[in-house]
Amino acid sequence: MHLKTLTLAAATAAFTLHAHAQQLPQPSPLAKIEQQVGLTQVTIEYSRPSAKGRTIFGELVPYGEIWRTGANASTKVTVDGPVTIDGQPVKPGTYALLTVPGKDAWRIMLNSDSKVNNGRDHKAENDVVATKAVPGRTEHVETFTIGLANVVNDGATVELSWANTKVGFRIEAPATEQALKNIETALAGDDVSAGTYHSAARFCMDRGVHKDKVLEWAKKSVAMDDTRFWTQHTLALAYAESGDKKNAIAAARKSSELARKADAANYVKMNEEKIAEWSK
Repeated sequence: MHLKTLTLAAATAAFTLHAHAQQLPQPSPLAKIEQQVGLTQVTIEYSRPSAKGRTIFGELVPYGEIWRTGANASTKVTVDGPVTIDGQPVKPGTYALLTVPGKDAWRIMLNSDSKVNNGRDHKAENDVVATKAVPGRTEHVETFTIGLANVVNDGATVELSWANTKVGFRIEAPATEQALKNIETALAGDDVSAGTYHSAARFCMDRGVHKDKVLEWAKKSVAMDDTRFWTQHTLALAYAESGDKKNAIAAARKSSELARKADAANYVKMNEEKIAEWSK
C-alpha cells in the first residue's frame, strides 16, 4: 500500500474515532423521574422537546393523531408493583405512554409494547389502559414536562405540560393491606423498638384502621422511650380519639415541653392548638 493511501486511511480512522467519541447536547434531552407511590416505585423516562416559538398542539403535534408523548423514542412508564390508572388495573412492568391530543379532550393510553411510538405501529389490543382527560390551560411551558403532583393517599397525578396546555391522569397504588401485613411482621420480630410501635400507631391512626390497637401501640412506644416529642404527640392524639381528654392534654403538654427544647416550633403550635381544643 502506498504511503499516501496509508496516510489517508489513518486520517479517516482518526476522524471516525473522534466522531464516535464526541458528545453533543441533544435538542430534546432525556429525562427520568421517579416517585414512590404507596409502596410502588413509579419511573417515567422521556425526551423533552422545546417549543422554540412554534405552535405545538394542533400544528407541530396534530390533533387526533397518536403522539409518543415526547421526542425521539417512546415515553416509558415503569411500575414495580400493581397500580391503577384512572381506575384501570395495570400489572408491574414497563409500558409505552401514548396520547391522542385533542382540543377539548385527550386520549391517554398505556401500551404493553414499550417500544411503540407512533400510530403506524400501534396495536389497540396491546393497550392495557385507555382513558380520557380534559386539557387545561397553564402559563407557558417552554420545554415539554412530565411531573407527578398531589402525591397523597397512595396516589399521584401524572401531569403533562407543554406550551399553554396541561393534562393529567391519576395513578394509584393502594398499600394499606400490604402495610398492615408489614406491621404485623415487624411487631412479631425480635427487634421491636419504640419507633416500630410509633410507626404502627401513626399509620393506623392516619388510615383509620385498627383503631382498637392505636392507643396500645402509642403507649408502648412512649413507655420504651419518652424523650421524643413526636411520639408524645401521637400518644396525645390516640388518647383524644379514645375519649380520654385528660390524658390527651397531659401528653400534649409533655410533647410541647420536649418540642421547645428541640426548637420544633411546629409541634409546639400543634400541641397548643390541641390543648385549647380539648380544654373546651
